[in-house]
Amino acid sequence: MTVDTTLVKVDADLRAGRIPLARQRLRGLVASYPADLTVRRRLAEVYRLYGEPTEAGRWAYLDADRDPDETAAFEARHSDPLDRMAALAWRGPEQSAPTETARARLAELRETASAHAGRPVDWQPVHDDAQRDAQDGSGGSLSCTALVLAGLVLLAFAALGVVTFVRWWL
Repeated sequence: MTVDTTLVKVDADLRAGRIPLARQRLRGLVASYPADLTVRRRLAEVYRLYGEPTEAGRWAYLDADRDPDETAAFEARHSDPLDRMAALAWRGPEQSAPTETARARLAELRETASAHAGRPVDWQPVHDDAQRDAQDGSGGSLSCTALVLAGLVLLAFAALGVVTFVRWWL
């Protein structure tokens, strides 16, 4: 289904009072088309209908005419810049944003997050804790330890099987 077709359905949902369905459709569009600022703007409008300024600020964050109070509410909820990056659900470099305002805001947030993390970050999905750990090198030891333990358990079962077979054979 195209963006335009889905937006027509969103309009019909809103006219019929099916706000949750309209929100769900728009969330799906943002996931599929994260660089489409029109879809983000429409999702912000739906959250305004819910009276949720934090979510409205989240989805209007890249707009030139965003509401400062909504932006402040979003930034207060997501005070960690890495968390804020993840909440925006942006993919790809900020240069792919369709407006200069969006490009500048994405670049500013990425730079703030890099300074906060003490290392360069990019617009990969930063919301995945395992991926964040892998990026900063702190999460690899647990998975390595788990693999070694699993290997030892398998080796013990194999040895037990060999001993059992030899006893049975003799």
